[in-house]
Amino acid sequence: MTDRVGWRRVEQIMGTAISLDIADPLPPDELAAATDEVFAWLRLVDARFSTYRDDSEVSLIGALPEARRSADLRHVLDECARLWETTGGYFDAYATGRFDPSGYVKGWSVRVASEQLAARGVGNHCLNAGGDVCLRGRSSSGRPWRVGIRHPSQASGLSWVLELTDAAVATSGSYERGPHVVDPFTGRGATALRSVTVVGPDLGVADAYATAAMAMGRAGVAWLAELPDHEFAVVADDGRTYRSAGLPAVA
Repeated sequence: MTDRVGWRRVEQIMGTAISLDIADPLPPDELAAATDEVFAWLRLVDARFSTYRDDSEVSLIGALPEARRSADLRHVLDECARLWETTGGYFDAYATGRFDPSGYVKGWSVRVASEQLAARGVGNHCLNAGGDVCLRGRSSSGRPWRVGIRHPSQASGLSWVLELTDAAVATSGSYERGPHVVDPFTGRGATALRSVTVVGPDLGVADAYATAAMAMGRAGVAWLAELPDHEFAVVADDGRTYRSAGLPAVA
């Protein structure tokens, strides 16, 4: 759930619905050009990093010499290595046995797309890629954007509604794809947490942190509580909820 605005576009990319809502009163041709650039970038990322495409850079990484790797791939490799260290090995792009940086790439690509929009003068927008959300400025109501966090066991229900601006929201959960987040230390799907939401300044990092906390299980709650400059909300497998004191939730 997000606030309604006058300009909206939705496309299926990366196996999910990606929606862009814009609140800036710009001419339609400027909005269309900015929107085209965003979705072209996201399609390029999908082509490079999809684990389902045999011709993607991720699928061919073992056969790609360093000189032939794109700057984007080199960036993702470096960030995944850094995040592996930051999370004590729980964010592991090799947890499934092959290189799969999906837990970072989607959030990172949406952040880059949001920066592209801002550079074009589109300073009030909400870009949502299947629960990974970048928010800038304010909604058309003049208030901060509102984002609903889905209840993991009630498809039409919400666990929290967040109100924020100039922030990133990433959610990792098992309610749609089952326990797809793997604990890299056991090799098994993580099941102790049903949903982890992280709010922070960088969507790629927030995405990776949410994935790492899912992999940690109950220990992930205490780990999230120690992160500087981030807020969190968690639903455990027994239905218990946990949230940071600074979570920008509204009643």
